[in-house]
Amino acid sequence: MSLYLRQIGAIVRKDLLLELRSRERMTSMAAFAVLAGVLFSFSIDTATVRPQDVAAGLVWMTLVFGGLLGVGRTFHLEAQDGAFQGVLTSPAPKDAVFLAKTFANFVMLYLVSLLVLAVFALFFGLDVGQNLRWVVFVLGLGSLGFVALGTLFAAVATGTSMGETLLPVLVFPLLVPMVVYGVGSTDRLIAGRPLAEVEGNIRMLGAFALAAVAAGAALFRFVVED
Repeated sequence: MSLYLRQIGAIVRKDLLLELRSRERMTSMAAFAVLAGVLFSFSIDTATVRPQDVAAGLVWMTLVFGGLLGVGRTFHLEAQDGAFQGVLTSPAPKDAVFLAKTFANFVMLYLVSLLVLAVFALFFGLDVGQNLRWVVFVLGLGSLGFVALGTLFAAVATGTSMGETLLPVLVFPLLVPMVVYGVGSTDRLIAGRPLAEVEGNIRMLGAFALAAVAAGAALFRFVVED
C-alpha cells in the first residue's frame, strides 16, 4: 500500500509542479471564473430578480464550464511529446495513474471553486458566513465528482480526432445529478437554511462523487489500453 501511495504521490507532484511552472490551466479557469461573475452581475436585472435566488445555479454553471477548460487539457501536454506513454508503461498501476490525475485536477478545480464563490459573493452581495464551511464542503464534493468524470473522459477524448471538443458531449449528461444536488444544497445554504434541510442532497452528492471516482478507477485501464 505504501508503494501504491508513493506512486500516486509522485504523479500528483509532477502534475502540480508542471502546472505551477506553466500556469496554463489555472490561469484560464480563474480568468473564466472572474469574467463570468462580472458578466452575470451586469446581465441580471436586480429590479425583477434577486441575485440570491439565482446565485447558486450560476456558481455551479461557472464551475462546470470553467472546469472543462482545465480538465479537458489533463493529458494535452503529455500526449503531445509522448510522455503519457511513458507514464502508462511505468510500474504504476493504471488505477493509480487515474487517481493521481484526478487528485491533481481536484486540487486545481477546488481552488478555482473557492475563487468562484468569492467572486459571486462579491458581485452578488451574498452572505454565506453562516453556512460557509458547508458551502465549501459541498463545492469540494462537486469538484471531486466532476474531475473524476472529467479525467476519465479527457483520456477518451484525447485519443480521438475531435479532441477536447468531444469532452462536453460525453460529460454533460453525466453531470446532471451533480448539478441538481449541488445547486439544491448551495441554494439553501446561501439562504441560511438549517443543515437538516440539505443533508439528503449532500449525501447524494457525496455518493455521486464516490461512484465517479470508483468507476473511473475501474474503467481507466480499458480507456488507455484501447
